Amino acid sequence: MYLCDQLVVYATKRKIMVKVTEREIFDILSGKISGLINRTVLKAFTREGFDITTEQWTVLSCLWDKDKIIQQMICEFTQKDKPSVTRLIDNLEKKNLVRRASDPKDRRNKIIHLTPRGVALKQKTTEVVHNIVNHALEDISDEELSVAKEVLLRIMQNLRKY
Repeated sequence: MYLCDQLVVYATKRKIMVKVTEREIFDILSGKISGLINRTVLKAFTREGFDITTEQWTVLSCLWDKDKIIQQMICEFTQKDKPSVTRLIDNLEKKNLVRRASDPKDRRNKIIHLTPRGVALKQKTTEVVHNIVNHALEDISDEELSVAKEVLLRIMQNLRKY
């Protein structure tokens, strides 16, 4: 293996050398796992006859947890910017899954709420997502999963401090 094919990262706290190939760095930065999950969920939704995307499902999921919230809260929950959330809500509204209403406390805000059709999607779509997650976690022990979650949470915390 050529030296240019590797990026050597030193974990300074423990003085352990970890080798990460350029390809692995690309895989991490390009979000391969996230993309694969999204494509798998989208295929399953299509197969089951649900006319929503994974991004739309994340917005609906926020509203299933707490209905009648302002758009800014959806932005915070989903970690998406306001134009992206606006587009998602526009499309969900066209599908009669959500409605916008003026906030009586602040007319600049719109309160987003589920329609009966949006509420009805919760059980079946969530079941599809849970089945995919369970399949993805097959042959992974609870201990391995716990360590992976802990590491990923630390990486997120470190990046938020950067």
